[in-house]
Amino acid sequence: MLVTLPVYAKKTEDVDAETVNPKSELHLWLTDNTHIVDIGPISGDDDAAASSLLYKRSTTGTGNKENKEELIALYEKKAGGENSLGMVSVSLTEQLERVKKVLATWQEVDKSVSQLCVSLLAQKGVLTNTVCSADKITNGLVGFLAGNFSDNTWRDEYLGVDATVKSGAGAEKTSDGVTFRGAGAEWPVGKQGENQLYHFANYNFTLVATVSIHKVPEGDTNIPLMGVRAGKDEHK
Repeated sequence: MLVTLPVYAKKTEDVDAETVNPKSELHLWLTDNTHIVDIGPISGDDDAAASSLLYKRSTTGTGNKENKEELIALYEKKAGGENSLGMVSVSLTEQLERVKKVLATWQEVDKSVSQLCVSLLAQKGVLTNTVCSADKITNGLVGFLAGNFSDNTWRDEYLGVDATVKSGAGAEKTSDGVTFRGAGAEWPVGKQGENQLYHFANYNFTLVATVSIHKVPEGDTNIPLMGVRAGKDEHK
């Protein structure tokens, strides 16, 4: 499903949200009601109001064997006040190509997660014919952090929200994930300001992690071997 939604500038200390009317930039978004990806801006410097998407598919060439696809955005351009300056039409040919790439990526990640499930359960001698099918194991799966890691960024395989490794954590990429030599990484799925992708993360979610512990700390220590914290509050 393709939708157009505004993206608002992040609030800063220099901006008084009560006195300044923030200008929004219209973006094209792709979602399958589980994942969501910002395909990119479509309104440029215009302050857009109401908008619509038009999709056209036609056949061309000898024997009508070639398919031609067009995606067009129509939006109302606003002035400084509430008055409209008319309608603007924007061709989204490049964005349509990215949409196809994102959809293909989602399918590939679903397959990878299903294969990972098969591998893990096979090690325990558990039958995997049904429980690891792609439509079951990935049902409701919003994000997946695996081996796509560089520059202290642990990238979501579904192209959603990336995790950031804290400085000094000593993280490095491995063949099947990331090795940490300290704490830790932050996955800000519930902290994105006005442009929140996953509102449910503020209320209820399930986090599944596969962890290998290479060495257990020796002696008495108050530092937990492994843990997860939601938010900065000590009660969270």
